[in-house]
Amino acid sequence: MLVLGIYGSPRKGGNTDLMLDAFLEGAAASGGKPERIYVRDLNILGCLECACCDKTGTCIQKDDMGSKVYPLLEQAPRIVVASPIFFYGITGQLKLLIDRSQAPYMKHELAKKEAGGAAPPQRSQRGFLLSAGATRGKRLFECAVLTVKYFFDALDADYAGDLCFKEIEEKDAIVGHPTALEECRAAGRKFMTETA
Repeated sequence: MLVLGIYGSPRKGGNTDLMLDAFLEGAAASGGKPERIYVRDLNILGCLECACCDKTGTCIQKDDMGSKVYPLLEQAPRIVVASPIFFYGITGQLKLLIDRSQAPYMKHELAKKEAGGAAPPQRSQRGFLLSAGATRGKRLFECAVLTVKYFFDALDADYAGDLCFKEIEEKDAIVGHPTALEECRAAGRKFMTETA
């Protein structure tokens, strides 16, 4: 089963990269076939709010969303997103990708309309969030969790859960955490075997 890992950090080899690597190791150990998207390496334009996708279900912009991201979002039964916390939210690079999920959402809505209001068959997609933040704020991950939940909702995917670690800032700090990477591996294994 294809499992898509979306690396949302601008920092190569940073803490959430390591978390997602470990998660995908666990997923592969349970039969998952990992595919990786590094958002920092993609050319993704911001949503124009032009409403063209409202009519067609496709985005008119020509960038890496159309050629590299949309096909994988449609194919992958399992999607895991990783992002550090920037000002109590996800990274700007990842937010660009999520904002552009309006097109697949509208594609689904248009298919529903064509079917006379009946929902198309569920694709049984599931999604998971990995995150790390520098502070220990009580509500540190709330905005990121809500944003990613709505991203998965737009894809008609169930939110399967998250792993979020506080007080992780310096590069490789996650390696010094006593359990984080093993928790990520275990979550990856479970993610591939658990059903909704």
